[in-house]
Amino acid sequence: MFSERVLSINESPIRKFATHSLKAKEQGKRVIPLNIGQPDIQTPQAYFDAIASVSPTVIPYTPSNGIDELLEAFSDYYKAKGIPFEKSDLLITNGGSEALSFTFACLCDDGDEVLVFEPYYTNYNTIAKVMGVKLRAIVTKPEENFRLPSQKEMHSRVTEKSRAILVTNPNNPTGLVCTRKEIEDIIKTAVDNDLFIIADEVYREFIYDGTEFISFTEYPEIRDRLVVIDSVSKRFSACGVRIGCIASKNKDFIKQALKLCQSRLCAPYIEQVGAAALMRADQSCIAEAAAEYKLRRDVCMNHILNMKDIDCKCPQGAFYFILKLPIEDADDFTGWLLSDFDLDGDTIMLCPSAESYASEGVGKNEVRISYCIHADLLERAMLVLEKGLEEYRKVKAAQTEKEPAAALK
Repeated sequence: MFSERVLSINESPIRKFATHSLKAKEQGKRVIPLNIGQPDIQTPQAYFDAIASVSPTVIPYTPSNGIDELLEAFSDYYKAKGIPFEKSDLLITNGGSEALSFTFACLCDDGDEVLVFEPYYTNYNTIAKVMGVKLRAIVTKPEENFRLPSQKEMHSRVTEKSRAILVTNPNNPTGLVCTRKEIEDIIKTAVDNDLFIIADEVYREFIYDGTEFISFTEYPEIRDRLVVIDSVSKRFSACGVRIGCIASKNKDFIKQALKLCQSRLCAPYIEQVGAAALMRADQSCIAEAAAEYKLRRDVCMNHILNMKDIDCKCPQGAFYFILKLPIEDADDFTGWLLSDFDLDGDTIMLCPSAESYASEGVGKNEVRISYCIHADLLERAMLVLEKGLEEYRKVKAAQTEKEPAAALK
């Protein structure tokens, strides 16, 4: 009845427990959201002022590549960072997700592969499957702080079906920030194998502890094989605006991607006006947000690093980290927290991490924690996590003891 394509797609682990969360709230629980990258920092007022000033008698279609005002704002933003993207190098999209979908569609036929470092953003799976693309994992390991493997290992994962390397830097979900050597190893792998590099750099401003951020745009020798994915969502705490962009110096790529932009006609007019105002707003708000996220990260780390039997690496960027738990099934634990547990009326919603891996059987006992909510809430959430984990392990141990006894009857 339904396509094999859609049946092969799993629910997003970020949102699939929404029904459980609703039921928990109906029971009177407060659910603290650690599952989703939804910042609570105020969206800059410039956005609201801009959309309030729009008063056409008709809301029109816009050019498929985006309105000039927003293209210019993105171009000026990049140039201020020493990145020479002109308006003609940019296409405005409905968020970063559409930008990635269009990029996959341009570069890959059904069955082609995109190399990706795992763990990765879970929704890459859905985007890839819809586009008929296979994600081929390059493994990173928690015991190695999720550092990227050697260039030799990257090269070994390339096949005749490989078309691109997808890199999220800083990484969602690990918080890893690539070193210059890692960036250059990726570049060498791409050049040696004639691959595109798809650089998802939406968290580029959120870097901590003096860590250096290196953009792929710093390397002119790969400009013809580089596609940058960007968005206003996290940078300006404007996730619901749904405005992103594709940026590339490869004119042929932009020409092909424009066909896809034309097929969906345009991004929304008023949201583009608001996004342009965000891109031109006082950029100090971004640095202030980064400082706040570091504080929130430290709140989490200070608690978690004192918890027993927990494996966690301190993130260098973005606002996520992976937590390896002393349990077998993070999905079961996440559901149990919402349906069976609370600490004085409080519980938490997590994001299981198995869908962040292309490798089979990996990540089943891991969760992604998003720390973009207020520090006081995070402090409480970490305590709920600790107490919830203790209680869950007792429940599972008791169940295990009952099972052998029942089998003897």
